Amino acid sequence: MFGQEHAEAVQSHGAAGEKFNAGTVIIEHVSNSGIDHPLIHLPTIAGIDLSVTKHVLMLWVVAAVLFLSVTVAVRRYLKQDRLIPSGFMNGLEFVVEFIRDSIVQPNVGKKWVLTWTPLILTLFLFILTANAIGMLPIFEVIELLNRYVLHMGPETFVGKLIHGGSTATGNFNVTAALATITFVAIIVAGTKAHGFVKHWANLVPHGLNPAIYVILIPIEILGMFVRPFALTMRLAANMTGGHIAILTLLSFVFIFTELFQHAAAGFGVGFAVALPLAGAISGLEIIVVIVQAYVFTLLTAVFVGMAIHAHH
Repeated sequence: MFGQEHAEAVQSHGAAGEKFNAGTVIIEHVSNSGIDHPLIHLPTIAGIDLSVTKHVLMLWVVAAVLFLSVTVAVRRYLKQDRLIPSGFMNGLEFVVEFIRDSIVQPNVGKKWVLTWTPLILTLFLFILTANAIGMLPIFEVIELLNRYVLHMGPETFVGKLIHGGSTATGNFNVTAALATITFVAIIVAGTKAHGFVKHWANLVPHGLNPAIYVILIPIEILGMFVRPFALTMRLAANMTGGHIAILTLLSFVFIFTELFQHAAAGFGVGFAVALPLAGAISGLEIIVVIVQAYVFTLLTAVFVGMAIHAHH
């Protein structure tokens, strides 16, 4: 689909004496649609453009898919006579028990496991769903339909929809918002467990030389902000890096076509090198989709547990 989209672009660039710009094409496919191609124009308030971009749309899609699938599965399970779940509900129950028993409880303890499991489970399911949907070539299929069937212009909603990437968790703004939830959860957990004043006092060990606190307190405060920053960068970079690697390999087709001025060279490199490597990386991306959701929620549980069990 990547080749279908840019085959004509390569020919037109060659006719105009311009070369295929792999960097521009790759960034176009992984970035947000931005202010250049907003799906819905909305006014700017307090210097913030509230227009709906592609990643905003994907956040709505992920939330809707997750809400509808979980709600329908749970309601259908509650209406049936037997207590043993099946199908999707069976898998959902496994995920819930895994998050509760293997991630939340070992870190926050039995006393707080039911308090923090809903939040951490929601983060896991949301990130996993966003990562998984980003792997599906939904908008590439829409672009092919538009090219050969719909024939809608670039200023239409469908025309704007094909710009930008579909992985919302590859956007640093999205991952920063998720990390902010973790940051607030850490403060709330410590406050609920020890009280507001005691929580902040627990940032540093007690009974040390006063001179050490001059160095230790700034380090601990800095560490508070480093944790969500690390969560932000890790998730977004991993979800973007895999897509960039795949698109880079597929770009070899057009680069070698221009280099040798013959389509056979590009197709040869594509079938011999680009497609096999891109397929292997796509398989690795499936693992990354699951691992990154797991790592984000695991670290969230660890940080919340550190705030609750500060004496450890």
